[in-house]
Amino acid sequence: MGKIVILCVDDEKIILNSIKVQLKENYGNSFLYETAESAQEALDIIDEIMTDNQTKLIVISDWLMPVVKGDEFLIKVHSKYPKSLKIMLTGQVDEESIKRTEKEGNLYKCIRKPWMASELISCINSGMLLI
Repeated sequence: MGKIVILCVDDEKIILNSIKVQLKENYGNSFLYETAESAQEALDIIDEIMTDNQTKLIVISDWLMPVVKGDEFLIKVHSKYPKSLKIMLTGQVDEESIKRTEKEGNLYKCIRKPWMASELISCINSGMLLI
């Protein structure tokens, strides 16, 4: 069984730190954790970590980010790594973007900010069965 990497993408460092703490408190060292403050940084990280065919990827992305929004980013991830689990965690998104990401990017779930750690953990647990 390959390793599982959870990549959190948000332009707000405090959000990234908060998610990472919640994930580590729940999963400990079961996964590798990565963070990125932009879609481009995240794509670079993904290309680097996905060189191993055994790696499984979970991406948790904000929608409202500068330059490339979360829906565009997750659709790009899906086109390159279709088996990855994609979760949008956001306070602001329009319903059309969610629907488009579900259709074109195989979005697993959209969770609204402020989120409950239990909801995020539950989402990851159920989604892992798909990757």
